[in-house]
Amino acid sequence: MKKLYAYKTKVGVFYIMEREGRFHPVFQEQSLGIYLTPQQAVDDLVGGRTISLPGGIDITTLGIPPDLGDWERRVTS
Repeated sequence: MKKLYAYKTKVGVFYIMEREGRFHPVFQEQSLGIYLTPQQAVDDLVGGRTISLPGGIDITTLGIPPDLGDWERRVTS
């Protein structure tokens, strides 16, 4: 998978990654879902509507921004 976006939180870095035209929010190398657009991945991540995080971490309390413009853009080749 290609890392497209990254956002660092107090519990670690979240990524939006692309594989075969689908977008995955990823935490600790675990895909938290599969989406048609990177924005849909972020929307569900921010809203806490993804696969549960290890350790019972509540995603909605981490301050992850809903706007991809606030995420770090990763350059991929």
